Amino acid sequence: MQAEELKTIVVNALEDVKAKDISVLDVTDRTSVTDFMILASGTSSRHLRSLAESVVKEVKDRGIRDASVEGGNSGDWILVDLGDVVVHVMMPATREFYDLERLWRDAPSVGAAGSE
Repeated sequence: MQAEELKTIVVNALEDVKAKDISVLDVTDRTSVTDFMILASGTSSRHLRSLAESVVKEVKDRGIRDASVEGGNSGDWILVDLGDVVVHVMMPATREFYDLERLWRDAPSVGAAGSE
């Protein structure tokens, strides 16, 4: 599966569980670690877990690959590593504090959705 298709599946999975402020950054030319970083905010620790679980379930249901999940117990930031796509689901205050969009500001933003 191509990174573009995986990115779309992830964004749809996040939107299905009402993620807030979804941001997609194309980091293909910036790092060899991944092609896309997707950031999304949640409204509570439980919402963050639901967002991460939705992504993991969707990719597994499609037989794509196993996901590596970190931070599930932290309550304010969960990372889902899918190889070509890395997903960060964060509480708004944590997202603002770490400001990953600023760190990757030279990476093209290829879409934003789910801003409710």
